Amino acid sequence: MAYEKLFQKTKIGSMRLKNRIVMPAMGVSLAQPGGEANEHIITYYEERAKGGVGLIITEITRIEETYGTAVPNQLGAYHTRHIPHLERLAERVHKYGTKILLQLQHPGRENKSSMIDGRQIVAPSPVMCKVTNEMPRELTTEECSGLVKAFVTGAVFAKRAGFDGVELHAAHGYLLGEFLSPYTNKRTDRYGGSFENRIRIMQEIITTIRFLCGKDFIISVRISADEFVEGGLKLDEAIQMIKAFESYGIDVINVSSGIYESATTIIEPASYPQGWKKHLALAVKNSVNIPVIAVNNIKEPEIAEQLLEEGVCDYIAIGRALLADPQWANKAKEGRSDEINKCIGCLYCFKSLFDGNHIKCAVNPRCGREVEYLNIKKDGAGKKVAIIGGGPAGMVAALTLKEREYEPVIFEKDSALGGQLNVADKPILKEKLAAYKNSLICRIEKAGIEVRLNTAATVENVKELDPAGVFIATGGTPIIPNLPGVDGANVMTAEEILTGKKEAKGSVIVVGGGITGMETAETLASKGHTVTLVEMTNEIGKGLYRSVLVDYMIRFKKFGINVMTNECVMAIAENGVSLKNTATSQLQDLAADTVVLAIGVKPNEALTQEFEAAFDEVIVLGDANKSGRIAEATFDGHGRASTF
Repeated sequence: MAYEKLFQKTKIGSMRLKNRIVMPAMGVSLAQPGGEANEHIITYYEERAKGGVGLIITEITRIEETYGTAVPNQLGAYHTRHIPHLERLAERVHKYGTKILLQLQHPGRENKSSMIDGRQIVAPSPVMCKVTNEMPRELTTEECSGLVKAFVTGAVFAKRAGFDGVELHAAHGYLLGEFLSPYTNKRTDRYGGSFENRIRIMQEIITTIRFLCGKDFIISVRISADEFVEGGLKLDEAIQMIKAFESYGIDVINVSSGIYESATTIIEPASYPQGWKKHLALAVKNSVNIPVIAVNNIKEPEIAEQLLEEGVCDYIAIGRALLADPQWANKAKEGRSDEINKCIGCLYCFKSLFDGNHIKCAVNPRCGREVEYLNIKKDGAGKKVAIIGGGPAGMVAALTLKEREYEPVIFEKDSALGGQLNVADKPILKEKLAAYKNSLICRIEKAGIEVRLNTAATVENVKELDPAGVFIATGGTPIIPNLPGVDGANVMTAEEILTGKKEAKGSVIVVGGGITGMETAETLASKGHTVTLVEMTNEIGKGLYRSVLVDYMIRFKKFGINVMTNECVMAIAENGVSLKNTATSQLQDLAADTVVLAIGVKPNEALTQEFEAAFDEVIVLGDANKSGRIAEATFDGHGRASTF
């Protein structure tokens, strides 16, 4: 069996686990508004249990609704009406030999008043979070005691519902973590000040849960071993707290890091390597006698196995990788890790929640829509379908059609599949995107889908298939603006730079502050060029999740990339560009040796019209229809192929 340590049978307390793979808590916003577990969230977790996960820890579950609601449609464990719905969830997960803990949480100061009907948010002390920018009201001593009862009640309800245990969320700067941290706890009563007082609320919650729920009911605590903020909780003190929790009777510790103000250490963008914070878990493991679960930005089972061999932790928490592929565990166990649909670290999942939507995944269109796609119809009957273009939209469409028992044929004019992914994976720090591309190609090959490389699709060669339909997924071509000097030898496109077709010389102006322009600017700067990024709107990186943008800006500063917003290029010359400020109309010239255009792409309308004139059933996907990112391409390819 592949990955022997990862798939060892183990125990946490009295709870037997079939492997060392843990799905940690991730907010999904799939439950009922009142907190009941419905079919959407139950099926979401059931798919991961079916996929081979050993232990599932549910999303943040609110323990009271007045101040404790963190996201719309969040699970609840504060009313007896929640119990039967939670019971269905536990039963559905247990069918597959997977265990389940209910994570109990309160957002505290990391919340918005808009989430709690306009009421002022609450916290141990009136210390404002620099991300949410709302001043919390300090909880009274009586309210703190009331929160102890609320957390305990949530645990009692979880036990009644048949859960194997609970996890207390004392990480990421949420309420319990706010009590623990000297950064956020400035209280002078019994719940603040000294070390003993800061951990008192945890002592009361843990000991009462243990008394009421018994020795076989699992209690986990999730903690940020380093908050990565000045004045915050650091590793040495976190370890002392964990030792105290162990003495109170917890069964397992779940090691994470960060708070909202250091959010890139919680939900790492693509630039962070796998296992970058393993030192935290290792230090904890060397200091306690209970098992250690740890998140380490793991995407691949090889890295998970390596961490176990190194003794970093006892259990590997696999988060976003399970959003991308619910079958991650089964594929790893069966030696099919090359088929795992790889997480690319884009944080589209968190952006979806931030925008008030349910969980989504850029590379898995079924994430959050499991009920909708649970029983995909298989009515293709071997009929041929032409797919023109082997980029992400075309490959996802082909895989979906194959699942429906059609026989897709991919026409790709280039010598390899990948389409725009063959450009997008060229900037620095894009290894995860390359891994995703390779996993798509692997699945195409193993599905036995016919691929015709170096073959441009024509009406004639497609007609030879007598296809039931034609999917056009040819991507887009770079937009070249109608500007004086745009045809100069010093003017290039981002695609030409990234693929190596052309080489920039000297100082560079990159025109366009979208993701492609940002990636191109950083790649050029990493090669020693002096780079200025010019964007005509008031901000760069529109549509990116905040943590991703912050991560880019940190690296831009490191490389010395100059960013100019509200500047429109009016003309290009041999020695630079002429700019007009969109806010003030002020004109200026900016010198550079090379100008790189990263303004976006446009669809090939002529090709689409040609095929629409020749075939009755023509479906246009991705950039061939409308410019977008990987999420739009995969959603389009899967959605249209599933309803074709």
